[in-house]
Amino acid sequence: MVLRANDCLFTSVPNTTDGFPYHFSNDLQLMTIFEKKSRISVCAQSAFDWHSRTGAIQRLIPPWEHVEIVDKKGTIQDGDQLTLRMKGLLGQDWIAIHQNFRQGEQFEDRQESGPFKSWVHTHRFEPVNDHHCEIIDHIQYELPAGPVGPLVGGGYVASKLESMFHYRHQVLKCDLLRHQQYLHKPRMRILVTGASGLVGTQMCAFLSTGGHEISVLTRKPSKLPFYKEILWDPAHGILDAALLEGFDAVVHLAGENIAGQRWNDEFKERIKSSRVKSTMLLSQTLAKLDRPPEVLISASATGFYGDRGDEVLTENSTPGRGFLADTCVAWEKSADAARDRGIRVVHPRISMVLSSAGGGLSKMMTPFQLGTGGAIGSGNQFWAWISLDDLVYAIHEMIQNHRFTGPINIASPVPPTNREFTHTLGGVLSRPTIVPAPAFAVKMMFGEMADALLLASARIVPQELVNEKFHYSYPDLKSALSHTMGYHTE
Repeated sequence: MVLRANDCLFTSVPNTTDGFPYHFSNDLQLMTIFEKKSRISVCAQSAFDWHSRTGAIQRLIPPWEHVEIVDKKGTIQDGDQLTLRMKGLLGQDWIAIHQNFRQGEQFEDRQESGPFKSWVHTHRFEPVNDHHCEIIDHIQYELPAGPVGPLVGGGYVASKLESMFHYRHQVLKCDLLRHQQYLHKPRMRILVTGASGLVGTQMCAFLSTGGHEISVLTRKPSKLPFYKEILWDPAHGILDAALLEGFDAVVHLAGENIAGQRWNDEFKERIKSSRVKSTMLLSQTLAKLDRPPEVLISASATGFYGDRGDEVLTENSTPGRGFLADTCVAWEKSADAARDRGIRVVHPRISMVLSSAGGGLSKMMTPFQLGTGGAIGSGNQFWAWISLDDLVYAIHEMIQNHRFTGPINIASPVPPTNREFTHTLGGVLSRPTIVPAPAFAVKMMFGEMADALLLASARIVPQELVNEKFHYSYPDLKSALSHTMGYHTE
């Protein structure tokens, strides 16, 4: 049996060992083969190298799968090992061993233990010419529960694999093209704060797949250190300046999650101080170095503009009023020491980040999946947003492109209203959006945070990105939501 889905191939073949069919209990056992091919505009060696670097597996995990890397020994060479944990009720670990490594051509991972009865995934990289290659993911697997497994779960697994590898190939294509733009420049030493957060995790992973040397500034050591760690304590002003000498760029993303809980005076102070104190300490320390970085990317947010109705807001617009606006003004000003030292300081004013792995979208998805979602408040307020991948790519551009300086709006080219946003989300999920959330109900549930994050209107225009002809991988809301939720329609 052969099934085709887009450019994927599914077929059932005899289960084999060393190429020869074998039998269990006199019944022929069937394996399933999945294969996906994509042509990419880089040479085979570049695509292979991307896979061999630290952040590749993090970049390849679809955000809707909620998979955690719990152990990693080595890279992709024979005998190297990777352990993934499937979050959820079962919390099952998947241990894969790498084998059949051939430099620049292929590698395999074989399931040692996990959800399948057997699984062998061959990654092949075949040259088309000097500037193009074909990526081939070939998987041979067998479901558990004997002949019942394919009957009960075969279709589900096939659908999951098709969505997963569509996502993986899309990320690979986009990442490689972004790196390709700057292959003529030397690889960099880059320091990142907030590396364990939603944005920081993908930022580090992407930069590492480009061959850059990544270190992270962290308050406590991680259980699984993918990158070199430098400890600091911004709350108490502790940071060893000597450890920061010689970095080419610093990406500062650390800060308390503003939607982590219902706001009160104590939590609002934590939101503000975590940003201002950390930025001030980092900025002042960098300013004292003998070899300071060329650029400091110090995050900010579109909360800078406050609630402005339908006013068009560019980087030249004045700050708004309210807690978030005041916080953003102080946050950006706290990098003045680095600016005064001559370091190029960029403030990406980040809008709502779309990822089904976390942030606002992940909280919204459940009611919309149940068909109980709808416009919030009047629905007329503008909601600026950016896909997580385009945010990562934009920050990469700010590191590489010396023309970027000062505040930069990070948002989609055309901001939708809340009503347009929720209608599009419902459309991607194939669910109705007829259950509105009245403003008074939202305020009762979320308090002050509702006015600042859900009911406020900010019609953000990313003028500086437009001026620099930044290419969005996901410029429209439907494509961004489909990508991060695995609902592609090609």
